[in-house]
Amino acid sequence: MTYTPDPRVDDYIDGLPEWQQALCRQVRELVHAADPEVVETIKRTNRPYFVLQGNVCALLAAKDHVNVFLYDGAIVPDPEGIITAGHENKTARTVAYRRDEPVNAPALTAMLRHIIADNRAGGWRKIKRGG
Repeated sequence: MTYTPDPRVDDYIDGLPEWQQALCRQVRELVHAADPEVVETIKRTNRPYFVLQGNVCALLAAKDHVNVFLYDGAIVPDPEGIITAGHENKTARTVAYRRDEPVNAPALTAMLRHIIADNRAGGWRKIKRGG
């Protein structure tokens, strides 16, 4: 996968415990594989965000897990039940991964692609309003 890494995202990931580094790198690759036009940046002082015509997702490592925040306005289907929190959240839902938990790459990639398509269509807020 070819993309331009943001060195600040590298710094964030490099500062984590090994298992969280590996997980964040895997998610990072999935995001860029979902659409090569996704750009990574830092927002909120030090949080890695992935954007394409709006927020797609963000990473936040906690003590015993890594959160992947999906910016979908709770409209993207989750047929495999990977969402772990924020089911009714109006902005973002969360997929939390703990040590040794596998990433359901096909399900996460499908959700990322849906979010990106929604962003290209004007964003989830516009879609929720009906156009």
